[in-house]
Amino acid sequence: MTDAPLGRSAAYRVLTTGYVGSTGPGVAATVSYISDAGRHVIFDPGMVASRDHILAPLAELGLDPDDITDVVLSHHHPDNTVNAGLFGRARVHDHKVEYLYDHWTNRDAEGYELTPSLRLIRTPGHSPEDITLLAGTDSGVVAFAGDLWWHANGPADDPVAPDRDLLRTSRLRVLAVADLIVPGHGRPFTPDAATPR
Repeated sequence: MTDAPLGRSAAYRVLTTGYVGSTGPGVAATVSYISDAGRHVIFDPGMVASRDHILAPLAELGLDPDDITDVVLSHHHPDNTVNAGLFGRARVHDHKVEYLYDHWTNRDAEGYELTPSLRLIRTPGHSPEDITLLAGTDSGVVAFAGDLWWHANGPADDPVAPDRDLLRTSRLRVLAVADLIVPGHGRPFTPDAATPR
């Protein structure tokens, strides 16, 4: 069985491209918008130089924060989560819970489908709670992978990862299905033989 979603109707836009100290002035998250079947999803609304870097591109799409139905957090590091509160009406998804207002619904992220084209899978390695959102689009599967890769070059040896073997296993799992990877702090990239494993 493949991890790839069965549907191919999702669309996405990278709202802002992140960076880390070696590629930018500090740390900023790559924040993405994904839509499918009436769901409006923000992935990793983390640190940015200005909230306008998230809200202005969203407004260009004709959306405001109250239109967002779901926020997916790849993991719980502040640089990937600090702006989640911008989307006060959204369900928030992590590796084991769906949160909405004062409700807490336990559910494992592994295989959880927001829609037939949007599937969550567990991909621990950078942290124990990492998840990836796999989006089936008309051009292939896009993996919103959080910090499994900070950018196209890795890092090959993630200095934060508590378990390098687990990181490699999760990277290989994503590489098996992804046509495009959106990393946690860089531009989307097409995986190839040089992509860090």
